[in-house]
Amino acid sequence: MFIHAVLFEIKPGQVRDYRKDSIMWAKYAKKHSKGFISYCTMKRADVKNQYVSGYKWKTRNHHDEFMKKFHDSLVSKSKARVKTLGYYNLKLLDQI
Repeated sequence: MFIHAVLFEIKPGQVRDYRKDSIMWAKYAKKHSKGFISYCTMKRADVKNQYVSGYKWKTRNHHDEFMKKFHDSLVSKSKARVKTLGYYNLKLLDQI
């Protein structure tokens, strides 16, 4: 499995829109990619104003195809003003 995580800095007044935007991205992924597995939003526990969007895919290719097709369109539809701090591409090794 492939996990794509994005770390954002988000001002408190933007969190509600960020969460709505993230759900919109996940719904598009679920509808338009057979390789999409799940999505989650996480808040960093000990760091102020930082959030992570995590997307789980069957393969990296599924992720890449979806992003190539929908990334720009979804960015234009997103309402929250966020600062991207990093992208993390992860390969799942063990899961219980």
